[in-house]
Amino acid sequence: MSPSERRLHGMRKKEDRVAEKKSGGRKYGKKAQSKVKRAMHERKRGTLKSGRSGKKVTSRKQAIAIGLSEARRSGAKVPKKKSSSKKK
Repeated sequence: MSPSERRLHGMRKKEDRVAEKKSGGRKYGKKAQSKVKRAMHERKRGTLKSGRSGKKVTSRKQAIAIGLSEARRSGAKVPKKKSSSKKK
């Protein structure tokens, strides 16, 4: 069966499906980038505070997470948070 016939019948090679998944465009939008940038600058200056407790944030990863969550709230293009899997 030729590749064109395969496409007509909805049958595709695994390589074709993998290639389709990879070409998706940008994961994060410009707004998300600017929010994370602002959070990182605040962390460097020592003015970035965490949510409820209001403690000063010193961790780089936490600053990025705060920036992304702010971007999500403002409606920027940001992938969904990965759900935590329960460990035994």
